[in-house]
Amino acid sequence: MIRNDKEYEEAVRRLIDEKQRLGQQKAKLKEMNLSADEIKRALDPMRSFHLQLAEEVESYERLKRGEFAEVRNLRGIGQLLIAARISQGISQRELAQRLDVNESQVSRDERNEYHGITIERAARILDVLGIDVVSRARRVEQAEAALV
Repeated sequence: MIRNDKEYEEAVRRLIDEKQRLGQQKAKLKEMNLSADEIKRALDPMRSFHLQLAEEVESYERLKRGEFAEVRNLRGIGQLLIAARISQGISQRELAQRLDVNESQVSRDERNEYHGITIERAARILDVLGIDVVSRARRVEQAEAALV
């Protein structure tokens, strides 16, 4: 997950570089008179990496626009907290200052996607970021029926 503008810029540069490398590798494989299937098999790992990186870049861009993914049963709350910080354009350092904690604490928490965070701490982070999370509870049978 891309967590700041510096990582985003690096990912965009890597995407451009990877696209060029893909083109160069494809040309080399064609020069070797490989079949289309052989070229595809040889390039699939590179393409897979490229697509994954492109997805991370797109995800970061959505976060910067304030578009959050849905959180179910509090799973993904860590990613929501990171997304909320990113959408506000706040650095880890600034969040740490607002929370009155060390910057290394925020960095470590985000690296671990806030695994094991308490509800109180999550609420405090959301408060300092000015994010309001609205939840709704329903029985599982109702939720499953709604999916049908």
